Amino acid sequence: MSKITKNKLYLSLLIVTVILLTGFILPENLTIPVEQATKQDWNHQTFWHEPWGSSKVHKGIDIFAPTGRKVIAATYGIVIYKANLKLGGNVIAVLGPKWHIHYYAHLDQVNVGIGSLLNRGETIGTVGITGNAKGKPPHLHYSLITMIPYLFRWDSSTQGWLKMFFLNPSERLLAE
Repeated sequence: MSKITKNKLYLSLLIVTVILLTGFILPENLTIPVEQATKQDWNHQTFWHEPWGSSKVHKGIDIFAPTGRKVIAATYGIVIYKANLKLGGNVIAVLGPKWHIHYYAHLDQVNVGIGSLLNRGETIGTVGITGNAKGKPPHLHYSLITMIPYLFRWDSSTQGWLKMFFLNPSERLLAE
């Protein structure tokens, strides 16, 4: 391998390392992702509650609010996914600090697109009843997913291996 090729390889590795480390260093600073919502607007015991419909386990929290209330970015990040899904209805996923993915579901409207850069508190959509939330009180389903598995969280509960990837948003929102 030539010296120039080696230098390019080392520079590329350095850049990737800096990007990865920066993702871990940036503070998350979460805010409740529904405008005017308080800590009383969700049941703090529903994370990893079972049985929970066809998904078997509830991998997030449901923040109740009137249809049309603004859904805001819980932290800064970039929109990496936008879709209409059978269970989640209108959903978006945002890659934020600590390499966490913030998943917002059952949105009535989505006001951002893939690649949108978001600031904490920026409007991303509105509360709704899309997907399997039809016929239920309007709410935002909010999940927090880590891209780096927390192996120590794996247990023998239903879908316990997935606990490596899903973090309890209620704990994190209450800590802020």
